[in-house]
Amino acid sequence: MSRNTGAAGLARREWFLAVSLLTSIVFLGYNEDIFRLLENPFWLTAIFLVLFSVVLGSALSVVRHADHLAVRLGEPYGTLILTLAITSIEVMAISAVMSHGENNPTLVRDTLFAVVMIILNGMVGLSLLVGAWKRQEQRHNLQGANAYLGVIVPLAVLSMIMPNFTHGTTGPGYSTIQQTVLAFISVGLYSVFLALQTGRHRGFFIDDGEEGPPLAHAAMHEGPLWLPVVLLVAYMALVVFLVEQLAPPIDYFIETLHAPVALGGVVMAVLVATPEAISAVRASVANHLQRSVNIFLGSVLSTIGLTVPAMLMISHISGNPIVLGLDHSNPVMLILTLALSVITFASGRTHLMQGAVHLVLFVAYFLLIFET
Repeated sequence: MSRNTGAAGLARREWFLAVSLLTSIVFLGYNEDIFRLLENPFWLTAIFLVLFSVVLGSALSVVRHADHLAVRLGEPYGTLILTLAITSIEVMAISAVMSHGENNPTLVRDTLFAVVMIILNGMVGLSLLVGAWKRQEQRHNLQGANAYLGVIVPLAVLSMIMPNFTHGTTGPGYSTIQQTVLAFISVGLYSVFLALQTGRHRGFFIDDGEEGPPLAHAAMHEGPLWLPVVLLVAYMALVVFLVEQLAPPIDYFIETLHAPVALGGVVMAVLVATPEAISAVRASVANHLQRSVNIFLGSVLSTIGLTVPAMLMISHISGNPIVLGLDHSNPVMLILTLALSVITFASGRTHLMQGAVHLVLFVAYFLLIFET
């Protein structure tokens, strides 16, 4: 009887796996017939919304099971699993869109910039605003935030601003050697940070008196260890397939309807940032601001520190060049966001006004997409 109850409970918890699997089967069998409907605006919108919702739900499930493994395995394996799962989703999504239609050399740059803007302005602003609604101010570990920003700032500048001030064979941008050096710098700095976070300075990233998850939270993840591993792999496999199906509607929308090219990066960034955004806001509402800080700053760091080297490697293998340097007003927005983030986390305390300012910058970023 307990096995049947366990199987029934598992089926109720993992009902979205059936949704993802059914959607994959439909698109696998009727791919060409479905994509012939893209010329109709109604079907274009419907197909995009269905695919986007299923991919997003599957990505949320990936993060959920990665979190289960993080609780079970502890550090440093938990952090590695969470980081690699999220980064893998982003790399797979970008690669899938790049492989369809005309080559979009700015997609990686637009996605990186969108992730930074969505998280450091939208996610941070919303978390601080909602968290401070019931409290005058919230506290976090200043040393941990400084450690994150101390790596994020140089990597963001080297990846998205510095390429505009160098000259490769065809103009501003990194040469092959410079891209290789950037990849090694990114992976190297991220590795040092990971050793810091999971080693002797682990206390920088923990709330006072909150060494581990509550017992009630840990009890939720009891059971055989292989189960979350299998479910994690299953959901990730479905994300890989479904995100490839999402690429044609995005390409069609941008190329045929002459929408801003940066919107492709925004869509990819939303897929990556939404799972962390939900967790960060919940933690902030529960007055666990340090957990929110770890989520949004850690997400930005892993995006820049791991996605950039991965996409540079894929670019060399596939022969599709990528452009990293930001254009128009975007470098100013990036510098302003980084400076504001340093100011926001400089005191170890946050309040309502800081959240409002971050949200204003997020609105400005979104409006500027349609002006370039």
